[in-house]
Amino acid sequence: METPRFIQGVYSFEGQGLEQPVPLRPAVGYTVPRDKRAQLIYLRAGNSTSELIYLLLKRDGHPMRYFPIGAKGAIHVPLVIVEDIHPESVIELCVGAPEGARGLATIDIGLAEI
Repeated sequence: METPRFIQGVYSFEGQGLEQPVPLRPAVGYTVPRDKRAQLIYLRAGNSTSELIYLLLKRDGHPMRYFPIGAKGAIHVPLVIVEDIHPESVIELCVGAPEGARGLATIDIGLAEI
């Protein structure tokens, strides 16, 4: 049986350079329950700044996927990750932005626990 989970909100950031992704504020994270696996079903995101940014999805501290978002743009990525995310994996969302760029990222992520 699948259980839907969502990560949704508006999160602030201050860029530290495109090569230096930093966690969103407040932190965006999710831990897969020990008796489940998870799949990311979709990702929607928006960028309030006039600069290119990207979202970096990390699993257990390692980069998993990059999602570039154009200036004052938005993206919708269906079927973000088709492989399973194993039990007790920790997912974290970071942002890469030009140094000093301040803005808001609107996030809507849909997951399924299986």
